[in-house]
Amino acid sequence: MIHRSVLAKEIIQYLKVEPNKNFIDATFGQGGHTLAILEKTKPNGKVLAIEYDPILYRSFTPSPGLQKRLILINDSYTNLEKIVKDNNFSPVHGILFDLGVSMWHFKKSRRGFSFQKNEILDMRINPYKEKIPAYKIINEYPEQEIEKILREFGEEKFAKRIAKAIVLQRKEKPILTTLELVEIVERTVPRWYRKQRIHCATRVFQALRIAVNNELENIKKGLEQSLKVLFSGSRIAVISFHSLEDRLVKKFFKEKASNNILKIITKKPIVSSREEIITNPASRSAKLRVAELI
Repeated sequence: MIHRSVLAKEIIQYLKVEPNKNFIDATFGQGGHTLAILEKTKPNGKVLAIEYDPILYRSFTPSPGLQKRLILINDSYTNLEKIVKDNNFSPVHGILFDLGVSMWHFKKSRRGFSFQKNEILDMRINPYKEKIPAYKIINEYPEQEIEKILREFGEEKFAKRIAKAIVLQRKEKPILTTLELVEIVERTVPRWYRKQRIHCATRVFQALRIAVNNELENIKKGLEQSLKVLFSGSRIAVISFHSLEDRLVKKFFKEKASNNILKIITKKPIVSSREEIITNPASRSAKLRVAELI
């Protein structure tokens, strides 16, 4: 599988990536953005990269030429300030957050992120740190709590109906796999809903993943901490992939701008070009927002 980083050219442009500058990639993934930044910051620029997934972290081996310029940490960006302090990483000219999970998680992790494969409903980005897998939510949470998760984190219009069907099904036997959950959603929602462009289980899977990994609260923590490690003129770039993330980032930037902490660089989010979407369909929902510390 070829890994293509979303909005890579735009990140280089809007973060003002230049030789000998230092940047933080708060969501390393498979390293695409980090490698692009390192290429543009030669000869002495450095990247502090953070990857929460321990498997992805261990799978990357930097080339000998990069070892002095790349600091790769297995941790969460919710600990950003401490990570920067512990590694004496300064000055920081810009920070990138590429939110959500990578294509590797959907295609390779075998943790139930995708509704297109039959896997255990786990969905933990870091199985060693997150305590509650998705199957535990599905099989043990009260119906009202499941409905709330689907409604708030998935914006699922049939949340009540799906939650009720889940609770009825689990009385017969535990719901443990992705395809078991997909089957419940497909037979519960209206026929017209099953024929939409987006698969009818998409929002359910998104909601569970966000709940399992506490994603929205973590984004808030990471953004707040980013302000503590930047200096005037440094930039924050955030790529989001669904409306909940984008609204959160937009609200954060606007609040900080109203308090004269940040200057918003992108009045409207930057989206992928037609050419990028053709070569990398996963980029079609990406939105990039950028702000600068005053």
